[in-house]
Amino acid sequence: MIENRPPAAGEAGELVDRARRIAERAYAPYSQFRVGAVAVAPDGGVFEGVNVENAAYGATICAEANAISTAAATGVRQLATVAVGALDTDECYPCGNCRQLMREFGVEHVVVQGVGGRVRIHRLDDLLPHSFGPESLRP
Repeated sequence: MIENRPPAAGEAGELVDRARRIAERAYAPYSQFRVGAVAVAPDGGVFEGVNVENAAYGATICAEANAISTAAATGVRQLATVAVGALDTDECYPCGNCRQLMREFGVEHVVVQGVGGRVRIHRLDDLLPHSFGPESLRP
């Protein structure tokens, strides 16, 4: 499905639509900011996640982190694409922590819901330049 190529425009739109549908299941009683994410492995495996808020805000889990954690729990160690969509805003980009988590799992392409319903496809390197990764720890 995705391999290591950027998703085609139609495919990217479908991923963002799916992320937005998933966002309906988000637990966001404090911010009312419902986000869904879809992580796609190189073999086409798909993993969903939603944001889960907590009264202790630091314990909140982002949708992207939730989807990546779900993939990791099944043994996936490489992801190709992560798509993000929200119901309560026109534009939705991953936070810095989620970008770093994507870096850890080798995500190459990030598909986001842009202003006016435009779907935007980015390379993770463009969203997280000069990043720190596993190879940074090796001598």
